[in-house]
Amino acid sequence: MSEIPPCPFEKRYPSQLDRGDTFYMALAYNRAIDAWNEDEVPIGAVIEYGGEIVGSASNRVSASQDPTAHAEILALTQAAAAVGNWRLNGATLFVTKEPCPMCSGACVMSRVSRVVYAFSDPKMGCLGGAADLSALPRSNHRFEVLPGVMEKECLDLVQAYFRIKRDKDRELTAEG
Repeated sequence: MSEIPPCPFEKRYPSQLDRGDTFYMALAYNRAIDAWNEDEVPIGAVIEYGGEIVGSASNRVSASQDPTAHAEILALTQAAAAVGNWRLNGATLFVTKEPCPMCSGACVMSRVSRVVYAFSDPKMGCLGGAADLSALPRSNHRFEVLPGVMEKECLDLVQAYFRIKRDKDRELTAEG
């Protein structure tokens, strides 16, 4: 695959006066832009706990050559270290795309209270897209799921990344 040009989308600078879901999702969006600029799939995640950010990450799969280095997993790991407990009761994960099976399972296992994501993934999303791990009938942990926060912005970012990536690959193939 080819290198991708710098991200054409601008980072958000949300007001600290309104720390609602859109505020935290804007920070996750900024982490997704960081991922793009590192030629990673542009997914970002932020974890809020008690009004503070205790985890913030972007995808690092290619750079680390680690298939588990998704933004959600990295942010959950940071949050557990910051809180001093693997149980993240009371925490909210904000992520720019619906979590995959691995990341959805990590949300269940870490006991987060809420997951807020921007856009659904009907192929691999596991909080309502392709399946719903948060609603397993025998699970002893449930959490609130809120889709659609900054949906258009986050979807546009990911779609543009893959469109540019495909176009660059076609160029290389045509030249090659």
